[in-house]
Amino acid sequence: MNESIAASVQCLAALGPAPAVAVVLGSGWDGIAALVDDPVDVPYAELPAFPRLGVAGHAGVLRAGRVGGTPVWLLRGRKHAYEDGDAAGMKGAIRTLAAAGCRTLVLSNAAGSLDAAMPPGSLMLIADHLNVVQRTPLHGEPGNDRFVDMGRAYDPALRERARQVAAAEGIALPEGVYAWVLGPQFETPAEIRMLAAMGAQAVGMSTVPETILARHTGLRVLGLSMFTNMAAGLSAETLSHEHTMAVARGGADDAARLLAALLPALAAA
Repeated sequence: MNESIAASVQCLAALGPAPAVAVVLGSGWDGIAALVDDPVDVPYAELPAFPRLGVAGHAGVLRAGRVGGTPVWLLRGRKHAYEDGDAAGMKGAIRTLAAAGCRTLVLSNAAGSLDAAMPPGSLMLIADHLNVVQRTPLHGEPGNDRFVDMGRAYDPALRERARQVAAAEGIALPEGVYAWVLGPQFETPAEIRMLAAMGAQAVGMSTVPETILARHTGLRVLGLSMFTNMAAGLSAETLSHEHTMAVARGGADDAARLLAALLPALAAA
């Protein structure tokens, strides 16, 4: 454990025992933060291993507390590889969670849909991913542990629990494959046709590096996407970050309700 991770763990120890589950909140998923009882906020700036963020809509705060009685840490924002080209921007944060004692990491994001059956405002459970960028946050890692098995990257048992919870809440949660592209520019229609041919139902600019990091540390992963737009060439809308944020706000209630119901099920898994 390096010094920055050790210092971050020590800082978070003041909050009490680490929860079983931590959640990285992508665009549209921050509504769950308002449901936290007795919240305590720790700015990323006070956690040496955590990144400094530069994207609108990402608060850069870890919120600790309970949702419906279940302890949780919410990471309100992430660093994206498109900010500086580094796929390892969340390495320190995720390794801090694992070192502190978390067992499960929920990764949420906003994504573009490649499937007309999953329109803007709907949610998707990530079953697998395409690392289209073919970058890794594990460059420079020593030893054989860097050869991480990604065959079951998104934990099958956690996905089954998520499907059960979503059904009980009356929330549609189809499964699909998430394609990671670097960004920050949106994809071209030709790129979307390529991704569809490769088997993707969703496309976005995050999550995959964090999944790799989490699996490297032994954390179980559950991935969730909120669709904020149809991908390029599949609708007449003009894509922008402002558009993404506006549509994400419209889907926030279902996202928060799903996460609130999921937390106790994941904590018991």
